[in-house]
Amino acid sequence: MPLLTTQTVQPVANRVPDVTVDFWLIKLMAVTMGETAADYLAVNLGLGLTVTSLIMTGVLLVALVFQFAQKRYVPWAYWLAVVLISVVGTLVTDNLVDNFGVRLETTTVAFSVVLAATFAVWYASERTLSIHTIYTTKREIFYWLAILFTFSLGTAAGDLVAETFDMGYLATGLLFGGVITLIAFAYYVFKLNGILAFWLAYILTRPLGASFGDLLSQPLEYGGLGFGTTSTSLIFLGCIAALVVYMSIKRNAGEIDEILLEAE
Repeated sequence: MPLLTTQTVQPVANRVPDVTVDFWLIKLMAVTMGETAADYLAVNLGLGLTVTSLIMTGVLLVALVFQFAQKRYVPWAYWLAVVLISVVGTLVTDNLVDNFGVRLETTTVAFSVVLAATFAVWYASERTLSIHTIYTTKREIFYWLAILFTFSLGTAAGDLVAETFDMGYLATGLLFGGVITLIAFAYYVFKLNGILAFWLAYILTRPLGASFGDLLSQPLEYGGLGFGTTSTSLIFLGCIAALVVYMSIKRNAGEIDEILLEAE
């Protein structure tokens, strides 16, 4: 008879973070900075949309190489990719609208369809859209594609409401914030499906953050507070960096505690 051997099965690490208060705080800051940083690079530095888009897409691809190489959630690699994909997602929409003359109504509908198609193919392939099971490279590819399209969609929807519908940045931010609050209420009180609630909130935090980013950075004559894209981007970059350091310390402390518990 063959000998029975006992093998230790190593748990598979999830490659994206848990959904916590920290997660939503840094995500909101990342999308806000994505809006202002894209404007700063294209307008203030005078690079233009095309050059800025090419440069930032290249930087994003490098960051994603680092992210995919981790095979687990590493705060600095993950959030660097989120910040950069936020900038690129904004630039995709801006290019379509400003360089190619595509209406915001069209881009909003188009990105909604593309995002829905991404979710459909992802679910057909993996039978789940849960972010708690991003264990494989295939699932992570679907995840980052969905993230990119949520940013492009959120930019288009936010600009559509604030500019085309002429609601202004503050009213637009409050509108999307109110919708997110309703989603949270439906999740906690009426037990709305957690995966659906997460992705709806994730999509809507983009126009929420972008609206407040524009409110802070745009000149007074355009309905903003006039802080400028440079100051606004630096403030949020500093906050993001501080939160990433905090997350890294907290994660490392948790891993040390687990090792100590296993050793007892």
